[in-house]
Amino acid sequence: MDFHDSRILKSISTAIIMDNGEIREISNNFSSGAAVRVLSGGNWGFVSQDDVEHLDKALGSAQKLAEAARRKSNRSRIELARIERPKLQNLPEVKEKPGDIPIEDKVKLISEIEKAASIEGIKSTSAVYSESLITVRYSSSEGEDHEYTLNRIGFSISAVAQSEGVYQIGRESRFAVSGFEIFKKYDAFELAQKAANTAIELLGAKTPKAGAYPVILNQELAGVFIHEAVGHAVEADHVLEGNSILTGKIGEKIASPLITVYDDPSLHEYGYYPFDDEGAGSKRTTLIENGVLKSFIHSRETAGVLGGESRNARAQGYARPIIRMSNTFISPDGTKFEEMLSELKDGIYLKGSRGGQVNPGEGVFQFNAERGFLVENGELTTPLRDVSLSGHTLEILNSIAMVGNDLEMNSGRCGKAGQLVPVTDGAPHVLVKRALVGGSG
Repeated sequence: MDFHDSRILKSISTAIIMDNGEIREISNNFSSGAAVRVLSGGNWGFVSQDDVEHLDKALGSAQKLAEAARRKSNRSRIELARIERPKLQNLPEVKEKPGDIPIEDKVKLISEIEKAASIEGIKSTSAVYSESLITVRYSSSEGEDHEYTLNRIGFSISAVAQSEGVYQIGRESRFAVSGFEIFKKYDAFELAQKAANTAIELLGAKTPKAGAYPVILNQELAGVFIHEAVGHAVEADHVLEGNSILTGKIGEKIASPLITVYDDPSLHEYGYYPFDDEGAGSKRTTLIENGVLKSFIHSRETAGVLGGESRNARAQGYARPIIRMSNTFISPDGTKFEEMLSELKDGIYLKGSRGGQVNPGEGVFQFNAERGFLVENGELTTPLRDVSLSGHTLEILNSIAMVGNDLEMNSGRCGKAGQLVPVTDGAPHVLVKRALVGGSG
């Protein structure tokens, strides 16, 4: 056995789901368990179990698995990169502990928020509330032994409008590492009405003619682009698998000089963690600086192969740690949104995100925007719906002509290898000289 580590997790979570004024679900979950890894030569053994007391048993099982794999395969010895020890300070402050708020009060609040979306013209509404309190203790054969407790909380509201067989949806959500004070930071009632108004406005919107246009991406869509098209391509496991267009490009110019991108788990955003699931302290990684690719994001294993610093090994629950983003964002520049519109003259303004697909190996992507507007002579005119953005990652990165001064962060969950983890994407407004916008043929 060359190395072993363990994570002990204890969590309490609550979820409330409202659907058209009715309570669909109220759930409380309590869980505890452990995940143990053993490294032997070039092979890992991994075991997870509910029992947090008898880790020696799990360690023995993981060791047997690693050594059995070692006998069957000829893998080269894995050299783990050294990690920076975490400094457990500046943890997010919780002003109102969600556990201190009676469940009846939470249900009442979520019910009233959902009701705020039920304006004239709305066919159906739903609202979701979630909170979790998790304690993670990490220890390793290298003498690491650290623990943190973190509170995550959030809500989302959806509203559906219908007219002549056409359905449109508006959504708003906010998630944070904080306490119940999230409802003081964000006006959930206003967001509910905004979701409803978006759905209604989309009913009257037009579909653009498909083609290449100059475009402005709003903060949410630009953040999704940088997460999906760039963030996954800088994950070092993809790089080693030959599934990244950025393989071998460290030190090369891959984007407009206006583009600087960071991944920063130390920010108190939804993707925050004080140390990753291999015990590495959280710290900012510069991915792109003035258009030049500076770094991939790593686990200890990939950093040992490629060089670089490890601080992005993350796991959902008791699963094995894999390389994941945290809070990934484009650094703001000095341009005002009005200046962008003026520079664009005639084109399309795209807002919000409804998901999409990306292939980090080929560098092609297609994202669906929530909505858009025609821009004519520097003015927002016709509202648009059913609009998508597609293209090649490197072409879009090099076509960015302006970066705004209005950074916004949007939180959610990112899926990879069957695991979901909390993340935040961020960007200011971004002007792209030419991009393919999908709509009507």
